[in-house]
Amino acid sequence: MRVVDLDRDMSDVIPTGATRDSEYLFDRMTRATLAATLPGPGRRILDVASGFGQDSIALQELGASVVGAEPSERMIAWTRLKSGELAGEAPRWVRGWGDALPFATGSFDAAFCKGALDHFDRPALAISEMARVTRPGGRVVLTIANFESLSCRAARATDDLQEVGLGRQLRRGRRHYDVPADHFTRYDLPLMKEQAAAHLELELVEGLSLGWGLPVWTRSVGKLPPALAAGMLRALDALARSLPSLADVIVIAGRPRR
Repeated sequence: MRVVDLDRDMSDVIPTGATRDSEYLFDRMTRATLAATLPGPGRRILDVASGFGQDSIALQELGASVVGAEPSERMIAWTRLKSGELAGEAPRWVRGWGDALPFATGSFDAAFCKGALDHFDRPALAISEMARVTRPGGRVVLTIANFESLSCRAARATDDLQEVGLGRQLRRGRRHYDVPADHFTRYDLPLMKEQAAAHLELELVEGLSLGWGLPVWTRSVGKLPPALAAGMLRALDALARSLPSLADVIVIAGRPRR
């Protein structure tokens, strides 16, 4: 049975007290994803699972013609309300499922899904749909959390050592390496590439950030002088680009297969 919360508003997943490594990662995700769509005047771009619409609006401000597709009635209503306050032309908002996009084949120059694919119960079909509605030679961009990142592996090993090896009882809440209840898929690089390559000719596989969510790193970077912290975050991010299997987030982009 397919059970979906159509009033979902993401209030349970957006961090209320952002740390430096969180702020860096979320900003980097946005910049990398939007850049990978190759935005510019006249380009038609589809934002799949557009949420509150901030990415659609950013691309619209760069001159693209953007459509945001989102199944949550609450988020669509909020987005339409806020976009009415924009000075320039707003994106077009459409209520629709990622795995059954209500658009004709080849309608867009690019389609992207940032940080939402693991929420879909049929992600492979959603990728197929994004490829279908993107024109030949266009681009599909997927940005997904990596649950086999260096940070996830290290945190898991540390907790296992304390609990199993040393017999310590940890105060147990959800760790960042635990897949949230509203995720249907636990992604790592091989699974991402397998699903994407079935529908896309891959052009880009890039890692973003290293160490996010690892408690010792989060605390340490929070105590450093701002300039030094920023430099270390950039250095680890540069390393992550060539080590996507260990990165906190992975960006995959490619041309639709026909």
